[in-house]
Amino acid sequence: MAFEGLTEKISATFKKLRGKGRLKEADVKEAMREIRMALLEADVSYKVVKDFTKTVTERCVGTDVLESLTPAQMIVKIVNEELCKLMGSDARHLNINPNGPTVVMLVGLQGAGKTTNGSKLAGLMKRQGRNPLLVACDIYRPAAIQQLKVCGDKLGIPVFERGTQNPVDTAKEAVLHARQRGYDMVFLDTAGRLHVDEALMEELKNIKATVKPNEIMLVVDAMTGQDAVNAAQSFNEWLDIDSVMLSKLDGDARGGAALSVRAVTGKPIKFAGIGEKLEDIEAFHPDRMASRILGMGDVLSLIEKAEKAYDAKKAAEMEQKLKSNRFTLQDFYDQMVQMKSMGSMEEILAQMPGGANLKGMKVDEKAMAHTEAIILSMTPKEREKPEIIAASRKKRIAAGAGVKVEDVNRLLKSFEQMRKLIKQFSGPGAGKKLKRMRGMGGFGGFPGF
Repeated sequence: MAFEGLTEKISATFKKLRGKGRLKEADVKEAMREIRMALLEADVSYKVVKDFTKTVTERCVGTDVLESLTPAQMIVKIVNEELCKLMGSDARHLNINPNGPTVVMLVGLQGAGKTTNGSKLAGLMKRQGRNPLLVACDIYRPAAIQQLKVCGDKLGIPVFERGTQNPVDTAKEAVLHARQRGYDMVFLDTAGRLHVDEALMEELKNIKATVKPNEIMLVVDAMTGQDAVNAAQSFNEWLDIDSVMLSKLDGDARGGAALSVRAVTGKPIKFAGIGEKLEDIEAFHPDRMASRILGMGDVLSLIEKAEKAYDAKKAAEMEQKLKSNRFTLQDFYDQMVQMKSMGSMEEILAQMPGGANLKGMKVDEKAMAHTEAIILSMTPKEREKPEIIAASRKKRIAAGAGVKVEDVNRLLKSFEQMRKLIKQFSGPGAGKKLKRMRGMGGFGGFPGF
C-alpha cells in the first residue's frame, strides 16, 4: 500500500519521542532530521521537504510545546496539521456548471491511467445521480477508443467518438451533442505522450480554447514519485490545470507525488484511484491521508465504506433473526458478501488506528474463499438447517467446494459455536445487546475461524 515505508519510519520516530518524556530542542531537531530523510526516501520534492521540516521545526521548538506535559503528542499534532496543509487542507469538489453540461478535460502522460480513472470518475458521478458522457479524444494510442468503450459499457455510460477525426472537432461536437441530448457532464479523454512535448500541449490548448472546460484535471501516476511532480508542473505551466487525480494509490507507491503535487502546482488533489475495479475511486481528503501517513488510521473512510455496504432492510431482518436465534449459514454468507464489498481484510485493517503496527499480520483471504465455496456448495435446506448435514452430504459438499471433509467439519463446528454465542444475546434485552453486534454491514465481527 502507498505510504507504507513512510508511515513506518515516521511512526518509529514518534515512538522514540514518546519514550523520552521531557524533550529538549536537540531531540526535536533529531526527530525532524529523521522525518526529513523519510520524506526524501518517499521521493517527495526536496524543496517541499525543506520548507515542510523548517515550518514544523519552528513550531515545535516553542516553549509551549517543549514545556507542555505531553510534548511528543503536541509534535504529532503539529506534524499532522502541516501535512494536511501540504496536501491542501480540505477536500475539494468538481467545478460544476449550473447552466449546461459540466465539461471535465482529463489530461496526463501516457500510462498514468487517464482513460481508466477518467471512466471511474464518470462512474462515480453517475452513482451520485448525474448523467455523464465519455468522449474519445485520443486518436493516437492504439486501442485507446476501444478501451474507453469497454469501460463505458461496464459502467453503462455512452461513449461519443468520431474515429480519427481531429480531437478538437470531436470535443466541440461532443459538448453540443451533450447539450442536445440532456447529458449534464462531459468527460474528455485526451491524448497523452510518454513525455511532455509541444505538439501535445498545442492540441490540448486548442481543445481548451474551443470547449472552455469547467475543469482541467491532471491524472498523475502516484507510483512515479518525483517524475509525476515534474509532469504536473509542466502541464500546469502549459494549461493552468484546475485539479489533480492520483491514480494507483493502492500500489507500492512511496507517496512522493501526493505530498508534492499540491505544493508544487498550488492545485488541489480532488480524487484518488485506489484499485483496479471501475468502482475503486474516492474523493481525496488531505486530513484523512495525513492521519494514515502518521499511522493513525482512516476511520472516516472506513465508516463510509461500511455505509455503502450497509443495507438497512437486510440489517433489520438480521436483527429480528438474531433476536429469535434464527441465524443460518445463508445469513452468515450474506454478511461475508457485504464485508467483501468493503475491500480486502488487509485494506480494512490498514485503515484502522495503529494499522501500521499490524504489518506482517497475515489475513487468510484463501480461508475465507474456502468458507464461501463450502456454503455455496450446500443446498438451500442445508444452509437453513446445517444439523441435517451427515457424512454423505459432507463428502458431496467438500467435493463441490474443492476442499477436504475436515474443512467442512471445521466450518460447521465454528458456526455452531457462533450460534451458541448469538443465543446468549437473544431473549429479554436483546435489542440493546444487538446494537453492539450490528457494527458494519449488519453483523459485528469478521469471520474468525
